[in-house]
Amino acid sequence: MTKKQQKQPQKQKKQKTDWRRVIVAVLAACMALLLLLPMFTMILGGAGAVTQAEIDALKAEQSESKARQQELKEQLAAVKDDQAKAQQQRQILTRQLDAIQAEIDNIDQQIVYYDGEIAQKEEERLEAVAREEEQYALFCKRVRAMEEDGNVSYWSILFNAESFSDMLDRLADINDVMDYDNAVMEQLVETRRQIESIKADLESARAEQEDARAQQEAKKAEQQEKVAEAQKLLDQINADMAEVNRQLDAESAAAAEIQAEIAKKQKALAEERRKNNITIDTESNYMWPLPGYNRLTSAFGYRIHPITNKAHSHTGIDVPAPARTPILAAKSGQVVTSARHSSYGNYVVIDHGNGSSTLYAHMSSRNVTEGQMVKQGDVIGYVGTTGSSNGNHLHLEIRENYTRINPERKYTSMSFVRDY
Repeated sequence: MTKKQQKQPQKQKKQKTDWRRVIVAVLAACMALLLLLPMFTMILGGAGAVTQAEIDALKAEQSESKARQQELKEQLAAVKDDQAKAQQQRQILTRQLDAIQAEIDNIDQQIVYYDGEIAQKEEERLEAVAREEEQYALFCKRVRAMEEDGNVSYWSILFNAESFSDMLDRLADINDVMDYDNAVMEQLVETRRQIESIKADLESARAEQEDARAQQEAKKAEQQEKVAEAQKLLDQINADMAEVNRQLDAESAAAAEIQAEIAKKQKALAEERRKNNITIDTESNYMWPLPGYNRLTSAFGYRIHPITNKAHSHTGIDVPAPARTPILAAKSGQVVTSARHSSYGNYVVIDHGNGSSTLYAHMSSRNVTEGQMVKQGDVIGYVGTTGSSNGNHLHLEIRENYTRINPERKYTSMSFVRDY
């Protein structure tokens, strides 16, 4: 036997050993990659929440509201120190309050959106976690099976092969098993990626929600500051009865129409009484026209409504009472007007002389006629809800020197329940 022939088997043996090492190294690398893949996926899987068209639209609307508020702020600054422009200031303040409320409503919608988004994402997260637990249990089951059955274990296949061709045969036999095990692993990895993505979405939605809540609190604080500013201005206006009447007439055609009619008729009747030597012997005090009913639902003049935060103007006071409740004349005098009006409904005006009068509106029916002389306490009509009214009540106005005043000032001894 030649030296060359003696070396040949050793060479073949060496070749087999090299192939085994190559296969082992490749499979080991594959197994390591599979084990590390979930870690890589989790590292790369972080993603922010996708911006929704709905929330974008709300935020765009909020930006427009902020721009309106800034514009109004600049307008108010231009007239703030001019007392003669009190009406303009009031109108700008009212628009500011409307704009602030619109932004608060917008933020409320955003918060509702985030509430729904968070609830949905939390439900998705719980479903994904349950799915991960099932897949992980299956994965563990496959690992245990490979450990318990040496014929199925990838490592047992490698080390128990008797030859290179035997190992290739065994590898071919377990392709299906490997595909199944890989599918189990891939599903587990994908589920973990989904969980991380959902967690990122949840964190983003919660951050957006917290930001919206902070904006809401800041805007409500600004609203209260603006309410106080508006009320301070309204108090200044209310202190000047002439200014109150001028502004009430300026913003209400019905009030201006009635005001002009009362003054005109009062003066005409006063002249007629003078010619006929007739005087009105009226009382110094005012009788309450609805005995037993002392609840007031609307005040005279200007104020900020405690619920709507809107500026509210009113030419008298409102006293709710059941339909057909008798309405008494507050003082003796002569009926100036007994008519029906689109805004005041059935209403009566009584002249008490010297530019003094009382007006009773929204009656279901009237019990006196124009020119008639009445005594204090006479029934002049009945409570109703005619004209611009949303419930049975008496609208009472008092004028002195042809100018409206706050009727409550004439009943200082009464204990009113004020629902305003």
